[in-house]
Amino acid sequence: MGRICKAELVNLIVFAFGRYIDYRLTDVNHELKQQFGEIDFISEPLDFGKYTHYYNKEMGEGKIEGKLISFKELIHPAELAHAKLITNKIEQQHTLDGNRTINLDSGYVHHTQFVLASTKPQGNRIYIGKGIYAEVTLYFAEGAYNPLKYTYPNYANQDYISEITKIRKAFLKKRKS
Repeated sequence: MGRICKAELVNLIVFAFGRYIDYRLTDVNHELKQQFGEIDFISEPLDFGKYTHYYNKEMGEGKIEGKLISFKELIHPAELAHAKLITNKIEQQHTLDGNRTINLDSGYVHHTQFVLASTKPQGNRIYIGKGIYAEVTLYFAEGAYNPLKYTYPNYANQDYISEITKIRKAFLKKRKS
């Protein structure tokens, strides 16, 4: 029989994307800090629009970029569902004529994986409660994060993996303290 182990804490992240991402983040930064605590990392702008046009109808035509945001305080992985509900609420508070101006995808970085939360069930997602599913988007092996067959193309891109790896390095330091 296997020995039950205590879950390791993880590093909460939010991937925020939309048109005029820096402007949109000034709108939501206060709410993110209020809900999740101090921000300790914000990535460089990452091109999102080149991977999909799905959000153009809602967010408008033009360059859609995103930034990965890391929070200082580590969380229990079971808190991911609650974090996703909070980011969904923040998105709703920043709609314009019923359309989102910013999308906030919750997830976490662990030393072995990068996990994203979703409201959409799929064969590769596990139900984690409160109407939320989680998927391992990247796994860490042989010294690097690696995509899976179903990983969204943006997260499989080296620019994204590089930024997530920076968060992982900081996470490993936070874990020790």
